[in-house]
Amino acid sequence: MRAAFVMGAGQEPVYGDFPDPVASEGEQVIRVTAAAISPLVRSRASGTHYDSPHQYPSVIGVDGVGRLENGRRVYFALPRPPYGAFSEHTVVRVGQCIPIPKSLDDVTAAAIANPGMSSAVAFTERAHLRRGEVVLVNGATGTAGRLAVQIAKHAKASKVIATGRNPESLRDLSALGADVVIPLEEDKSHLEARFHEQFAQGVNVVIDYVWGSSAETLLIAAAKAQPEAMPVRFVSVGSMSGPAITLPSAILRSSAIQLMGSGIGSVPRRRIGVAIYHLFRIVKPAGLRIATKSVPLAEFRSAWVERDSTRRVVLTVGS
Repeated sequence: MRAAFVMGAGQEPVYGDFPDPVASEGEQVIRVTAAAISPLVRSRASGTHYDSPHQYPSVIGVDGVGRLENGRRVYFALPRPPYGAFSEHTVVRVGQCIPIPKSLDDVTAAAIANPGMSSAVAFTERAHLRRGEVVLVNGATGTAGRLAVQIAKHAKASKVIATGRNPESLRDLSALGADVVIPLEEDKSHLEARFHEQFAQGVNVVIDYVWGSSAETLLIAAAKAQPEAMPVRFVSVGSMSGPAITLPSAILRSSAIQLMGSGIGSVPRRRIGVAIYHLFRIVKPAGLRIATKSVPLAEFRSAWVERDSTRRVVLTVGS
């Protein structure tokens, strides 16, 4: 079969022939129809992600949409290494397939599952977001952050605050449900003042996609401004601005900030599957919007070098 795969850690993916998968007991072979390129896919392919398979050669791609042998259409996740989603066929355990509503096309389902799941899981499994609470999405101009704003609104958050570096995308967030937008390009003192203003009014949940200096500034402002003993559930989902921050211990001792992460390992995989199942079923009712670009798997090389955080590139296979 044709597939995109890596021969070793740190090597660029190649497109070519790869052995066909054979299902073992409890597994099923899937004919892939669509699979999206995401930051998770890139970091696992490079071997830098904490959940990278470290088995080579290995087909890249962590999830996608396809057909079972009986023709049933499903979303699948985490194929058994060395197989992945960027191929004509893959193999997964039976419990790692999720039915897709008829109203959702293959490309949209493949594109929205990973970025939508990132906040859906963070809201439901980690922050336990409640109706009427205030949400701040740090790093909201990327695909995942834009969906986080929309999902928070669908969950009846009373106020959604969005931050980001892309001025044009930041302006678009108001149309997606953001009540307040804060540019991250401001100088640190001005940014802390903007954060301070919002936390003084009360913020319940922070979903952070960037980490780095803006997360430091945000946490300091929260500790200084949040009403006394009012908890802030801070959920780290990504680290686009860097893998580490400097956090004075006094910030945690002087506030009710609750720091936690959300991802593979912090949430049982079964619960991640449940979140994706429910995500698919609110796409239409909630009017969730995600920009996509479809590219045939055979044109993998051109798709892989594209960098546009505001849309998902989806590789399509067959008809």
